[in-house]
Amino acid sequence: MASLAACSFVALNIFLLFLAAFAGRDFYKILGVSKSASLNQIKKAYRKLAKELHPDKNPDDEEANQRFQDLGAAYEVLSDSDKRKKYDKHGEEGLKKGDMSGDPFSSFFGDFGFFGGGREESREIPRGGDIVMDLDVMLEELYSGNFVEVLRYKPVAKPARGTRKCNCRTEMVTQQLGPGRFQMTQQQVCDDCPNVKMVPEEKLLEIEIEPGMRDGQEYPFVAEGEPHIDGEPGDLRFKIKQQKHRKFERRGDDLYTNVTITLQDALSGFEMDIKHLDGHLVHVVRDKITWPGARMRKAGEGMPNYENNNVRGQLFITFDIEFPKGTLTEEEKEEIAKVLKQDSKQVVYNGLQSRFFA
Repeated sequence: MASLAACSFVALNIFLLFLAAFAGRDFYKILGVSKSASLNQIKKAYRKLAKELHPDKNPDDEEANQRFQDLGAAYEVLSDSDKRKKYDKHGEEGLKKGDMSGDPFSSFFGDFGFFGGGREESREIPRGGDIVMDLDVMLEELYSGNFVEVLRYKPVAKPARGTRKCNCRTEMVTQQLGPGRFQMTQQQVCDDCPNVKMVPEEKLLEIEIEPGMRDGQEYPFVAEGEPHIDGEPGDLRFKIKQQKHRKFERRGDDLYTNVTITLQDALSGFEMDIKHLDGHLVHVVRDKITWPGARMRKAGEGMPNYENNNVRGQLFITFDIEFPKGTLTEEEKEEIAKVLKQDSKQVVYNGLQSRFFA
């Protein structure tokens, strides 16, 4: 008895050592979410904490900077389904060493049975198909964020009369053909289950359009896809389809727009305001000559970055010149020549390649 107790004590200590080695940082605790949190909940928690702990808001706080780095590491793992599975199974240390098949503790203790019986083979649960649907989203919504409601008619299993064959599988059956003679054959075996019928039910889904979301990005609803009569339903995924905008073009996190000005503004300078996607005004000042195709950059006036809303892209403004129509008198032409102080000059070149050749 004493020997058995000593062995159990040693085994328990070894187990605790292994547990400490494989545990690492608690990413769920860092993000402040439960282990069953959805991807959307993880993203919300990250965005909220990233704004609070960002180094720009805490320039002299080393603790906040370290928490911000831990927050980034936690989000990187928990927002990736494959990494999250490995983390849940092996902890942070398991991520560094790559995926390890089976339980790390059982591989050490073998089949001594300190912590329970042997393994049971689990049969794979059948799963319904995934559904992917396009969701048209305006650029204003991708800039500021929004909530969209979608009505979903989902087939739901309801009890019906009778029974049905279910959980069908192939098993090996041994038949004795005679003394010392056996034959093994495959045979389909099914269970008898209560009968069900699929009835469509109305369900309202709320989709959060998060600031900085990108065209083609998917928003998942777990278990809202096609049902499976003997298993689990698939997932429903909405794919963001960014709509074309009348004033702005998006490229990554940057925005592009064009402004047409008069020739007088181009020569004399001007001031103007551009109404942005959320309604705020971007002030533009030009106190020098503006040539056709001139481009101005406004830092921080682009789209918010999806991973970190504290970071924003840039707004690029390209100017076009509207020339006056009509005919000038000889006196007006002479006055313009005096003001511009330019001689008449024409250059012919290949605009699709280069104006100058080596």
